[in-house]
Amino acid sequence: MPVFQLTSDLIFPAAHLASEEGVLAVGGDLSSERLLLAYCNGIFPWYIEGEPIMWWSPDPRLVLYPEQLHVSKSMKQVLRNNRFQITFDTDFKSVIGHCAEVSRKDQTSQDGWITDDMMHAYTRLFHMGFAHSVEVREKGQLVGGLYGVAIGACFFGESMFSTQSNASKAGFITLVGELQKRDFQMIDCQVTTDHLVSLGAEEITRDQFLQEIKGAVSKAENVGSWSEWLNSK
Repeated sequence: MPVFQLTSDLIFPAAHLASEEGVLAVGGDLSSERLLLAYCNGIFPWYIEGEPIMWWSPDPRLVLYPEQLHVSKSMKQVLRNNRFQITFDTDFKSVIGHCAEVSRKDQTSQDGWITDDMMHAYTRLFHMGFAHSVEVREKGQLVGGLYGVAIGACFFGESMFSTQSNASKAGFITLVGELQKRDFQMIDCQVTTDHLVSLGAEEITRDQFLQEIKGAVSKAENVGSWSEWLNSK
């Protein structure tokens, strides 16, 4: 399959035209309009600093249906002990900043995929009410968190970090529980990791994913700050 070159036009090729590795297109920009269009069509940006923007739609796709979340006995105990204080949308900047600093396999923090341009782009989406963060604190210190994009009844997870054992897992489990209460249909985990599979995520075909998000993203609710969800409790 060819890799498509994007222009200034706000358009993407169909996701099923992606290469075997999942690469669909290169170029374009990180405007809010383009990012939201990408997510609604099963596409997301992933590239390294200094290289052109690359757009992906992998097959298979890792997803988690909120009702299928698996929480181990040990994690249930961690949550019951209230070791962590978990909030939503109180410090998006710090969460995405910490995620950018996390070293990935075969990468250093200097050549990670959360570039300055990506941070600015998702911060804009945060101020628009589409991007969200989960903050996990221990004794007032930020020790874990995650961020992603919510459109309709679908949450598109982007990245998480943890400086203390179980911190990001506690934040993720809490998020999934709240999403289930609000009738979210799916969490897009993008690519397969053992960590997410252990929490109940599963692989589905790209065709199935595209079909399911078509209805999920059409729901207009859930735009705006989530800071009231847990912060008032």
